[in-house]
Amino acid sequence: MAQPADHADHDAAQPTSNGESPVASMALRGIRVLDLTRVRSGPTCVRQFADWGADVIKIETPVDNAQLGGPRSGPDFQNLHRNKRSLTINLKSKEGVEAFRKLAKTADVIVENFRPGVKKRLGIDYETLSADNPRLVYASISGFGQDGPLAGRPGFDQIAQGMGGLMSITGQPGQGPMRVGIPIADLCAGLFAAQGVLIALMERATSGKGQWVQTSLLQAQVFMLDFQAARFLMDGVVPKQAGNNHPTSIPTGVFKTKDGHMNLAVAGQEIWKRFAIAVEREDWLEDARFATPPARSDNRDVLGGQIENITVTRTTAEWIEVLNDAGVPVGEINDIGQVFDNPQVHHLGLAQPVTSQERGETHLVGQPILMSRTPSHIASPPPLAGQHSTDILKEIGYSDADITSMKALGAI
Repeated sequence: MAQPADHADHDAAQPTSNGESPVASMALRGIRVLDLTRVRSGPTCVRQFADWGADVIKIETPVDNAQLGGPRSGPDFQNLHRNKRSLTINLKSKEGVEAFRKLAKTADVIVENFRPGVKKRLGIDYETLSADNPRLVYASISGFGQDGPLAGRPGFDQIAQGMGGLMSITGQPGQGPMRVGIPIADLCAGLFAAQGVLIALMERATSGKGQWVQTSLLQAQVFMLDFQAARFLMDGVVPKQAGNNHPTSIPTGVFKTKDGHMNLAVAGQEIWKRFAIAVEREDWLEDARFATPPARSDNRDVLGGQIENITVTRTTAEWIEVLNDAGVPVGEINDIGQVFDNPQVHHLGLAQPVTSQERGETHLVGQPILMSRTPSHIASPPPLAGQHSTDILKEIGYSDADITSMKALGAI
């Protein structure tokens, strides 16, 4: 396991808010976020605010039900819910909804990923809450959108990967559709929702008004098709699976070496020339089958075979040195353990230390953004369910007697 990284060490003195407990960053200080999210896409969104110093209040049920994303002590929950406070509220009770609405009046942002219609039934939808708090930015993440013919469907990452076209272009040709190894639709929907909230907060600084921000797993996945989608929309090309080969930049892909495999990215004529010279095959530059990008595309398999006949003669490390010195992009293919042993990953601070309440000393994945004045830290582990309920309710005017009564009623 990697130790605390160099960048984390450089900024080891974590900022504090009002001289009290450490906060993750000063970047979003003063922004209050109510977190109604579950599983992954919503928590991914909210983690962006928590890690950059917002006061994030995770709203949970009084009964700590099993998490769809795994147990509270599990790596997934721990990584998604750090830097937050926890308030337990029963949103199916009159008193619980009343407390939430009172809290919502103090919020800058609310994020939810219920199925469309649930928030309306609970009386905590944007239209209802913004009537009392016109500055509220309310973000909704769903499977397929808040309205439309498929809005009512339950949405999960792999479903969105398939419906959004990603599985049709992932994997080896002829071997059937293949999912990506991370929940990319969930993750991207969460990140896009966070971006939308930040845009809305910037606009609010001018207009003084909040708004409803919406995205979905399907929207995120289709957007992430990027150049593959553009090829279809502009040229009518329906991309197919290409395995480890880049669909248009050739030769770019995975090649065997003497001791394993490596990634090679030979994009454009200039790098093609450097590559041919580096592997001592200048003759390829004059070979009609390989001299131009269209020719290399037409003869991809023949060229790939000739390249691999050369790459298997040296180790991955030897090729990385030779080809990088020649200005040809190349890299090793790491497993996850090797990733966190990589000295550059260590230097960039991607594994950050934390003392988990359930697991003790451990590490979590830090933010991939470095800021010169307001860096992000993992300042606190995920809260226990309801750990901050009393403090939060007192902040919005509830007395000890009120809180005792609400507990007796099962509202918190």
